[in-house]
Amino acid sequence: MEFRPFRVQLWTRFRGTDERRGVLIRGRRPDGTDAWGEYSPFPDYTPERASRWWSAAMEAARGEWPAFVRDQVPVNAIIPELPSGRAAQLARRGGCGTAKVKVAGTVSLRDDVRRVEAVAVALGPEGRVRVDANGAWDVDTAVRSLKELDAAARAGGGQGLEYVEQPCRTVAELAEVRRRTDVLVAADESVRIPGDADEVVRAGAADILVLKVAPMGGVQVCLDTAERHGLPVVVSSAMESSVGLAAGVALARALPELPFACGLGTSVLLATDTVRTPLVPHGGMMGDLGLDVIV
Repeated sequence: MEFRPFRVQLWTRFRGTDERRGVLIRGRRPDGTDAWGEYSPFPDYTPERASRWWSAAMEAARGEWPAFVRDQVPVNAIIPELPSGRAAQLARRGGCGTAKVKVAGTVSLRDDVRRVEAVAVALGPEGRVRVDANGAWDVDTAVRSLKELDAAARAGGGQGLEYVEQPCRTVAELAEVRRRTDVLVAADESVRIPGDADEVVRAGAADILVLKVAPMGGVQVCLDTAERHGLPVVVSSAMESSVGLAAGVALARALPELPFACGLGTSVLLATDTVRTPLVPHGGMMGDLGLDVIV
């Protein structure tokens, strides 16, 4: 196998950083063609958590992905904490009909409401808007905020919030929010290793599981988790380069059911990438796994 260090720049900060670093791993599929994996855990990860990223990278570098059941997967636009005008412009980038809006960050709820409303209007009546709080709210704040954000998502004839991703930090808080709101709850940060999903499901804390290939330890681990629990799954990225994103696309193409758009359009947030042609949505869809690596 061949190992190539890489560094790519982001045009907006993510998890307190404006770049992503890691190692690309080139291996061989059984048919002799190149296969690429990406190892890029965040710097604050423990060795145990980082080891799952390594497992996922090696799975990809060996070309060990399962058979696909679809050629294309729907993808959501991702809207960082931006002024509402810029958010509206990003909402339809790549032809996406669904947008995930980051909320509960450094600005006020009023600003979040304006951003969600602008995105809902940009997408139109058939569009779908979901929000992601990254565990920042307490239960009461989540319930109150979701009421306002759901109303904002109905602007321009919109359908209201599709779901809220990780409104609170703990599993118990997620379960309480789910009991007190009609908005569907998706568990993201609460599902970072296979066993975490067991706790979430036992507690009745989520309607949807957000699965990310690298933190979970690979495509097959994610497939096993989805099968074991039977909840709808949203496949999302961990802000990898296009090489890492390819593993997420592979998972989405292999899942028996895919009721929600995937959070795999994050390469649009990269100012540079590891491939000549980044994996980005076209017509709101992704599926091509061809990688012309330039690192």
